Amino acid sequence: MAKRDYYEILGVNKSASTDEIKLAYRRLARKHHPDVDKSAGAAERFKEIGEAYQVLSDPQKKQSYDQFGHAAFDRGAGGYGGGAGPFGGGGQSYSWSTSGNPNIQFDFGGFEDPFELFEQIFGGGFGAAMRRRPTYQLNLTFDEAIHGVTKEIEVEERNSQGRLTRKRLKIKVPAGVDNGTRMRFGPSADGLDIVFRVPRHPHFLREGADIFSEINITIPQLVLGDIFEVETVSGKVKVKVPPGTQPGSLVKLKGKGAPRLNGGHGDHYVRVNLNVPQNPSKEEKQLYEELYHLSSPPAGEASKKKGWF
Repeated sequence: MAKRDYYEILGVNKSASTDEIKLAYRRLARKHHPDVDKSAGAAERFKEIGEAYQVLSDPQKKQSYDQFGHAAFDRGAGGYGGGAGPFGGGGQSYSWSTSGNPNIQFDFGGFEDPFELFEQIFGGGFGAAMRRRPTYQLNLTFDEAIHGVTKEIEVEERNSQGRLTRKRLKIKVPAGVDNGTRMRFGPSADGLDIVFRVPRHPHFLREGADIFSEINITIPQLVLGDIFEVETVSGKVKVKVPPGTQPGSLVKLKGKGAPRLNGGHGDHYVRVNLNVPQNPSKEEKQLYEELYHLSSPPAGEASKKKGWF
C-alpha cells in the first residue's frame, strides 16, 4: 500500500514554516492519540502523524523528502536520498506505550525528549507523571555503545529522613545502545532511568543497528571490479566490488553491523563512490582519449550505447 504524502497527513503545504508544522503536529497528535481517539485505526493514524512530523520538522530530512519523496528513505531505491537516510542523520529511538493498550508501541525518533513533547501537548500532568522516576544522563564513546561497557556513576537520592545522599552505582551497559536510548536499571519501585549520549563516529554512520561507510574507487576498478579492505565495528573485512558496479551503489556486509539489544546484529553497508582524477597525467589522458573513441559511435550514427557518465 502506497504511503500518504507527509504534507497531506499534517494538513500543511510545502511552504509551511517549522512553527506551522509543529503546531499542526500538536493539534493532530492531541486529537488522534489512542488514549483520546477510540475510533478504529487511531493507533496507526497517530504513528503516521508522528512519522510525518519526524521528517518535515528536520530541515535536512524535509529537503530530501521534497526532492525524492518517500524514496529518499528507501535503501532499495539505490541511494540515501541525502537526508534522513544513513548519511543524512537519523533520529534516536524512544518508546512509549498507551495506558489503554500496553502492546501499542510508538517510535519518537526525531525528539530529544518525547516526554517533554507530550507535556507540551497534553499538559504538565502527563509529563510530570512520566518524570517521577530519577533520570541520569550517561555519556559513552561510540565503541563503548557498540561493544558494551561497565560504568560507575554517582547519583543523588533521598534517604528515609528526606535528606539528599550520594550513592555510587555500577552500571553494566549492554552492547548496542544508541544515542538517546533510555533504559531502566534497578528494581521497578526505586530504579533509575538512564539516557545514553553517544557521539557520532568520524568514519561510520549509524542507523539503528545498521552501519554505513564509504569507499572511493577509480573508473578502472568500477569497470573491472576489485577487492577492498574496509573497517567495520567488529574489525577489518575484505569487500568484493563486482565488475560493472555503478557509482553510489551499496555493498551489503550481512551481520557486520551493530549488536541489537534484543539479539543478533545489523548489517554494514559500504557505499561505492567514484574517484574521478582531477589532474590526470599525459599518459592517463591518452588512455582515456583512446577509451573515449572506442566507446563513441562512428560519425553520423546514433549511439546505442550508454555513456560513461
